[in-house]
Amino acid sequence: MNSFLHTLTDNGPLFWEGFKTTVELFLIAAVGSLVLGTLLAGARVSPVPILRAVGTAYVQTVRNTPLTLLFAFLVFAVPKLDIPIDYFPSACIALIAYTSAFVCEVVRSGINTVASGQAEAARALGMTFGQVLGQIVLPQAFRSIVPPLMSVMIAMLKNTTIAAGFSVLEAGAIPAYMAERGENQFATLIWITIGFLVLIAPLVVLQHRMERKWAVTR
Repeated sequence: MNSFLHTLTDNGPLFWEGFKTTVELFLIAAVGSLVLGTLLAGARVSPVPILRAVGTAYVQTVRNTPLTLLFAFLVFAVPKLDIPIDYFPSACIALIAYTSAFVCEVVRSGINTVASGQAEAARALGMTFGQVLGQIVLPQAFRSIVPPLMSVMIAMLKNTTIAAGFSVLEAGAIPAYMAERGENQFATLIWITIGFLVLIAPLVVLQHRMERKWAVTR
């Protein structure tokens, strides 16, 4: 038991730095993917054919592309185009680009749950498509998509570990550093698992609270 505890206490700065980077990746990617995913969802339900085509092409392409491939493209291919970009921003962009495709589909499904009569009534009052979407449809849509949207965010939190393979010191990179120090790998993995459970727990609690607050009467 002492050895298990010392695995954490003796390497506290490493665990702290790894999980701090994981949280930073998650927060930046969560905000970015929510914004981009919502814009893509708006494009997919837009009356403009070219916007629908672009939104559909993006979602279908990214959802069928491995996240590791996106990381590899941004870390290895982009610098060869003489575009200077560090590893951490590359990881953020990869996570945003990938997760936004899933957020888009979740938001679009929420938009489809809103009665079409409400949008028609708003348009009859002279509101533009953007006004109808932003003021009438999306506020109602988000009430019905809390569970799947939080599931996407939790999956993205776990996907941040892929950044470890591309020189980003986050939680997924801790085992490699611990191996170099000759530390117990089993204990290391247990502590990393506990760390992710601690990070995911607030998201689950937030999900339940939002579900109760934004419960939709059907």
